[in-house]
Parts: sequence; C-alpha cells; structure tokens
Amino acid sequence: MSGFRTLFYKEVLRFWKVAFQTVAAPIVTALMYLMIFGHALQNHVNVYPGVLYTSFLIPGLVMMSVLQNAFANSSSSLIQSKVTGNLVFVLLTPLSHWEMFSAYVLAAIVRGLSVGFGVFIVTIWFVPITFASPFFIIAFGALGAAILGTMGLIAGIWAQKFDQLATFQNFLIMPLTFLSGVFYSTHSLPPAWRAISQLNPFFYMIDGFRYGFFGVGDVDPWLSLLIVGGFLIIVAALAVALLKRGYKLRY
Repeated sequence: MSGFRTLFYKEVLRFWKVAFQTVAAPIVTALMYLMIFGHALQNHVNVYPGVLYTSFLIPGLVMMSVLQNAFANSSSSLIQSKVTGNLVFVLLTPLSHWEMFSAYVLAAIVRGLSVGFGVFIVTIWFVPITFASPFFIIAFGALGAAILGTMGLIAGIWAQKFDQLATFQNFLIMPLTFLSGVFYSTHSLPPAWRAISQLNPFFYMIDGFRYGFFGVGDVDPWLSLLIVGGFLIIVAALAVALLKRGYKLRY
C-alpha cells in the first residue's frame, strides 16, 4: 500500500500547496451566494415550517461546495497530468487500478470536505443552525464527495484537453448541482418539475444532507441514502473499469 499512500499524499499536497485558490476562494464564493440570496429572498421565500430561508440555504451551499470541489480535484489533477505528460510516471509504477482509484477519490473527498467545513464555519455566524441527525450529515457529505470525486476521475480519464473537461463540468455537473434544490425546496415546484427534479441524483445528496440539520426534507432520508449509495456503486464500477482497461491513459 506504499504506492497508494504516496499517490494520495501527492494529490492532497497538490491542492493544499495552493489552498488560497483551491480552498479559500470557494469559501468566499459560497459566502457571496449566502449574502446575496439570503438578503434578497429572506422575507419572500417560505420553505420548511420554523426554518428561516437563510438557515435553509446554508446546508445547500455547504453541500454544493463539497460536490463541486471534489469533482474539480480529481478531474483537474488527471487532465493536468495528461496535458503536461507526467501521467506516464504514475502509470509506470506498480500501482493497481484499485490503488489509483482510491488515492484520487480519497484526495477529492479530503478537498471537498475541507471546503465544505470551511463554508459551514464561515456561514453559521449569520444565523443559528441545528443538528437534528449528525449521522445523515456525515453520511451524505462523505458519499457526495466520493461520488463527485469519482465522476471527476471519469471526466479526467475521458477528456483529452481542458475544453472537453469544461464541457463536462458546464453542461453536466453545474446544471445538476444548481437544479438539485440548493436554493429552493422542490415542494415549491409544480408537480411535473418536482418529478423531473427527483430524477436528479444530486437532489438526494442535497436533501439528505439538509435533513441532517433540520430533521425535515422533501423525501425520506433513508430512501435518499439508498439512491445515493447505489449511484456511488455505479460510478465507482465505471471508473475502476476504465482504469483497469487503461482507457485513454495508455498510448
């Protein structure tokens, strides 16, 4: 496992050496979202009984930051290694595909959760927030980061240049994240759009995570946990299969 530890350490060090850009900048962005949306919609949007809109917004922003930064870590690492040509030094090592998968995804989880925790610490100064079920907070935070880290790995394997990676992020990850209920409850949507929203796996990550804070959500948290866990198994199986095959990695 020394190869796994080395690659994992390298991936964590990679983003931590530029923490101002990879950790601090997303925290500032989330804070701006909170200030703008919270100020503009605080007295105009009703979500759950007894829950202020600003309080409702904080778990969504935390989880959105976790997801986006977990994806960014693994995807950017792999595409940079491809473009600069140093990926060959990873492929030459006797690392198994499981070790490569674990190192990249765990590093993505570390970055995603680090940014999410930073966003939470900064934003809770604005409004009080409760912890109805810490288990769901931890479970959905970790699973969400793992899923997006795995999807970032898949995107990095598939993409050959930064433009292709940007397409994956702008036309898949970003829409799924913003339409997952970060800024609204799906109960406020018409029935047709509510049904469409429930086809989005990101919705279950956000809703389950928010349930951990308020004890109320749009769907049952155990159902959300089942769907999120199943989705992780699917994307992880795909990523491992691509690594084992060496798809677009070996020339």
